[in-house]
Amino acid sequence: MKRIFIILVLILFTLQTTVFTDEEEVVIPGSIRNNHFFTESLRLNNLARLAYIAGNYLDSTQFSQEAIRYAELSDAYVLMRLRLMEVDVAINAARQRLTFAATVDAQTRFPADYNQAQAAFGEAISYRAAEMWDDSIASANQVLALLAHLDAVPGAPGVFPLPSQHIVRPWVTYGDSLWDIAGRPWVYNNPWEWRRLFEANRDRMPDPNNPDLIEPGMVLIIPPIRGEVRQGTWEPGRMYQPLP
Repeated sequence: MKRIFIILVLILFTLQTTVFTDEEEVVIPGSIRNNHFFTESLRLNNLARLAYIAGNYLDSTQFSQEAIRYAELSDAYVLMRLRLMEVDVAINAARQRLTFAATVDAQTRFPADYNQAQAAFGEAISYRAAEMWDDSIASANQVLALLAHLDAVPGAPGVFPLPSQHIVRPWVTYGDSLWDIAGRPWVYNNPWEWRRLFEANRDRMPDPNNPDLIEPGMVLIIPPIRGEVRQGTWEPGRMYQPLP
């Protein structure tokens, strides 16, 4: 009985907060990591510990087994949410590209490419609803490929250069965190690039070793990622040129 309990404790208290890919370490946002499956596994683990202390070894074992089951459900949930976020990044990039294409009159200048891109975008949305993640990403990437030849037009009506700064807003109202900011189309359109923002702004953060701590009113520098020109501070409602 004691061995089962010790194994459980090791499993639950060494749950990773990061995922390792072939290329980089990916930090899991707290909003995903601390899901209801995970919190339930912690609750059951605590019950197992208390039962063990009280000498109720059978109850402790049963609570332990349930805690492990919920921990496994949490792992599956985290992987699903991370995959869905990857899909949404691709779809948002495709949406941004279609929006830009409309500003440069691509539907008139390149009707075949524009119409195919519109159809591919619709497929990406449909595949997402059907939880066909790979197909959704492929269709979204097809939008980018079809419209890749469109160059940003300097001075196009209503189109602004990408911003080089962002004034942090309250997280409760706007969800401003390095993760969310990096994922916005006018930043990097990819939340995994949060570390780039962190390194560029480390010296101005309240705690230079804590990327989760940013305060409303802070001015974040947005360094270029692909050689793009950036200038000015982000303003809501503006249309920005997509990343090249």
